[in-house]
Amino acid sequence: MAGDPAIETTVVGRCVVVRVSGEMDYVTVPFFWERFLEALAGRDRFLVLDLSGVSFCDSAGLNVLLRAGRHARVSGVELVLACVPQHLRRILGMTGADRFFRVRETVAEAEADLGGRGNATLSPLECL
Repeated sequence: MAGDPAIETTVVGRCVVVRVSGEMDYVTVPFFWERFLEALAGRDRFLVLDLSGVSFCDSAGLNVLLRAGRHARVSGVELVLACVPQHLRRILGMTGADRFFRVRETVAEAEADLGGRGNATLSPLECL
């Protein structure tokens, strides 16, 4: 189903690109949180969350993004949100959560943002 949660992870060097798909709500948050923890637990210091596939996000979904951001900072991981759908941008803006994240239009822009740090490179993924 289109709303089923899915995560696709690509590791390149010290960077991880996590493509998030489906609905981020109170039902799917445990799935996403566990996957985010797995991505943050590695040796990688750079994490891009590609949110292009997120079809819905409620307050529980927003909370898991904020928790992931906080966990990344505490762990010394640089996190960038990429390909954020308009409906999610609106939620981030309305709640003020956009102040807590670096947001880039594409994964390639996130790559450029992180590319100057530690010679990290990301795969040349484009948003669908």
